[in-house]
Amino acid sequence: MVVQRSPRVEDRFHKVGNRVLTVLGRQEWLDRPSYRFENVLSFAFNAFGGARNRVTNALNGVWLGHPVHPPLASLTSGALGTTVALDALSVLPGRPKSELLDASRFAQRALGLGILANLASAVTGVTDWQHTHEQDRRIGAVHGVLNLIATGLYVQSWRDRRRGRHLRGIAISAIGYGITTGSGFLGGALVFGSGIGIDQSGQRLRLDDWTPVLPAAALPSGKKPKRIDVDGVGVVLCRDGDTVSAVGGYCPHLAAPMEDGWLDRGHLVCPWHGSQFDTQTGEVVRGPASAPLPCYQARLRNGMIELRDGAPQPTGSGRHTYVAVDALEASDSVGEEVAQ
Repeated sequence: MVVQRSPRVEDRFHKVGNRVLTVLGRQEWLDRPSYRFENVLSFAFNAFGGARNRVTNALNGVWLGHPVHPPLASLTSGALGTTVALDALSVLPGRPKSELLDASRFAQRALGLGILANLASAVTGVTDWQHTHEQDRRIGAVHGVLNLIATGLYVQSWRDRRRGRHLRGIAISAIGYGITTGSGFLGGALVFGSGIGIDQSGQRLRLDDWTPVLPAAALPSGKKPKRIDVDGVGVVLCRDGDTVSAVGGYCPHLAAPMEDGWLDRGHLVCPWHGSQFDTQTGEVVRGPASAPLPCYQARLRNGMIELRDGAPQPTGSGRHTYVAVDALEASDSVGEEVAQ
């Protein structure tokens, strides 16, 4: 006979967690200070001048393909968890004094690493947070404040240990770790509940063969991007002369509808937060998006726009396109890839 465990305890934790998130999400008074802080961040980033995009892209994780904050947060948690474990070992009775000293010394080093990782995590986290809104912004603000308080406690603990006040340092870092754990719950809710930092570009199109999807006359050159649905997957088409590009329908950052965006020197700009994507490769040119936009092969043929699955082949310059001209003016080879 299989005995099932009562879900009452789990249900209680789940309800308490949801209640906490609901209460925090309703704290509208947090909006004014959070938006003022966002303005300060904007001024700080603008102070980098021409290097602004490089700095923000690095913090957003464009180079990594996903946000930098989660791995740094994991490093922080690991270092601080190690500190707490070694602290517990250092106060166990009946252990040789040499082992207790070693545990205490390594705990201090792990704490120092945790402080540095926490500071780096805060910088990358606040860069991601500034593009959130409403409930997510409020929960993220509390998450950040809790981490700031915990970091202050860790710094004080590290100073106490340096001055020989080990028991006091252990107690302070334990309190800080408890705060970090609660803050981590809020961060997890933002990631897994609201999709902050998760690629939200949606389904990918699967077309093995060139497939006509739209008359070329329906997409004039230089006009607003146009969204179509192909096999239930949203695709946004852009046209510049005889060059057609096809990308995913939603921004990977927070699923903004890319048909509401606009073209800027070969880049498709997200209408919500200004992320920019290369229309020919889908690569991120400017964050806050970190994951590339899905990109498909596209061409003009016989007065129709045709699509095919598969990312374009990179060239030495990292850019490519498809030559696309009217079939009445070209041979059957028109539409194949040509490197610029």
